[in-house]
Amino acid sequence: MHTAAADLRVISLVALAHGLSHFFQIATAVLFPLIKDDLGVSYVALGGTVALYYVVSGICQTLAGFVVDRFGARRVLFGGLALATTGALLASLAQSYSMLVVAAVVGGLGNSVFHPCDFSILNARVAKERLGHAFSGHGIAGYLGYAAAPVYAIAVAGAAGWRGALLGAALIGAVVIVVLALQRDAIRVEPADHRRDAEHGGLAADLRILLSAPVLMCFGYFILVSVQFIAMQNFGIASSMALYGVSATLASAALTSYLLGGATGILAGGFIAVRTSRHDLVAVGGMAVNAGFMFVIAAAWIAPALLPVLCAAAGFATGVTGPSRDLIVRATTPPGATGKVYGFVYSGLDVGSMVTPVYFGWLLDGGRPSVVFYTVVVTAVLTIATVLNLPGSRQAARLSA
Repeated sequence: MHTAAADLRVISLVALAHGLSHFFQIATAVLFPLIKDDLGVSYVALGGTVALYYVVSGICQTLAGFVVDRFGARRVLFGGLALATTGALLASLAQSYSMLVVAAVVGGLGNSVFHPCDFSILNARVAKERLGHAFSGHGIAGYLGYAAAPVYAIAVAGAAGWRGALLGAALIGAVVIVVLALQRDAIRVEPADHRRDAEHGGLAADLRILLSAPVLMCFGYFILVSVQFIAMQNFGIASSMALYGVSATLASAALTSYLLGGATGILAGGFIAVRTSRHDLVAVGGMAVNAGFMFVIAAAWIAPALLPVLCAAAGFATGVTGPSRDLIVRATTPPGATGKVYGFVYSGLDVGSMVTPVYFGWLLDGGRPSVVFYTVVVTAVLTIATVLNLPGSRQAARLSA
């Protein structure tokens, strides 16, 4: 029975796991200055471990979706949590660069399971009328995980060194595993493959689903979204300083405003998603507003002091689209293929994270910081095109109605 209390319990547990996955994604990277000096490796080599992490995660995320549908989301989620936690533990014990590489592979493998597991559980265990709030809570937890990682890592490393910080991160992962294990009945989901008849099963049928135009559009959408996020999170500070000549403090404030605006937008987007049947218009409108604000920033039409304000507005507009976007993906997903489809389309985030950092670094090295922001504008416009061409956007409206 889908009571509000039961749904809140499921959403909280899934959000906790998702927040931990984002926490692990950058907890090690924050400590690179300390690791570099201690192990005597270059930033290029350390950056290579980040790239490897996302390559492994991106490749395995689709495969994880198949495993989720075959064996059940709960079982796979616990496996991913164990691997992600082990990755942090291995990094804390690293005495050489090769050990960091192993830790990145193990951590990336663990990271690959979260999206197909999370969305399989939420779609199966939460009432349809509360799915907008569920997706909102899921997204906010990811933002909070990102925000908590640098605060935690820097604070603990100052007292216990980088090894102590990563060991503590592994202990946090272990605690989360225990919490979810104690509440495991709340996140139990019957394997999707058990609900499919033989006629609609099999590898060939699954591949036809993943290679269908709507699913490929969703995959492309997530690639474009990841390009925007990499531009702002990894290169937003440097680009703002170069384009506007502002201090690192103001540029950092602008990035913080963008992230906080995004989290607030996701919260608002959850309420909007449960009150509208036109999720396509929400996604299109949010991205259009985001593109407009980013164009103004790229053109340097504002006073530098207004950067945090416009970044917050752009982040909010992007965040609002999140819950509606996930509902559109849900409407695009055939019955019995939730893990596969979510695993595949969300691997687009990893694909974008693999290929774009070099491009943005090249732009900054060439003295073209405005093009970093103009790239965000272009990708935002392209996301609009993908949404408008998604049959799932119209199906989502009918399902909500």
